[in-house]
Amino acid sequence: MFGRKASLLLITPALTMMAVLFLFPLASSLASAFWQDAEARWGMGNFWRAWQFYSADILFSLVIVVLATALVAVLAVAIAGYLTLGESRLFVALLGWLYRWPLFIPFVVAAQLMRTFLAKNGMMNTALVELGLLTPFTTQSFLDWRGIVITFVWKQTPFVALLLAGAMAALDRATIEAARNLGAKRLRLLLDVVVPQVMPSLASGLILSFVTMMSVLSVPMMINAENPTMLTVDMAWRINAYGDYGMANALGLIAYAMTGLVAWGYLRQGLKEKSA
Repeated sequence: MFGRKASLLLITPALTMMAVLFLFPLASSLASAFWQDAEARWGMGNFWRAWQFYSADILFSLVIVVLATALVAVLAVAIAGYLTLGESRLFVALLGWLYRWPLFIPFVVAAQLMRTFLAKNGMMNTALVELGLLTPFTTQSFLDWRGIVITFVWKQTPFVALLLAGAMAALDRATIEAARNLGAKRLRLLLDVVVPQVMPSLASGLILSFVTMMSVLSVPMMINAENPTMLTVDMAWRINAYGDYGMANALGLIAYAMTGLVAWGYLRQGLKEKSA
């Protein structure tokens, strides 16, 4: 009995922090999203207004994050696969050293870097002009939806690649060597033997990246000055310009629902595989 009370006493600070910093703000956001101040009653009014004003931004956010997640998956598999199956020790060491750098750079710093890198007269276009691949008159700015995707992919690929590289390094090398002895090429070996065995790690990394990219404010705000834009910018605008916490929280719950559906699909698939 004493041990049980001591255990409860030990976890009380953690539970208190979780209630204060997570559960209470979540409950407050839910109440604000469904409460209509103008009519002083509960309802879906904030959600209907959010869809009426920002339906294009909702779809834009979903497309941008899905596209960035797909590109992250491809690049992460390629990087982790070469780290695991690559034969050039020098290139493997160089790649292993380089790909981790974006992990230590905050999103706001990444957005500022991309503003100077992807601008019309930025570093990327200047380098292409110097190489003779473009002329000063044919350069174009990538500070639009393409810049958002590039920044998200550059920032999140190392995170997923690190998870995958660790999972691949833990695989039984006997299966890989057996496939090689049977004549499997490197690409086929990666896609048919290695990736299926690390799929849970890949899915977990992509879901975490999806949630992270959906919640970032600095990147779309600093890179994309056009419409449509992402939901985080709309939420910040509704609060700072109008003090409309109801619609801002409704937009937040819409983003939460999209990420929740992705996580639910992953969990459902995982349960099916375990039951099978």
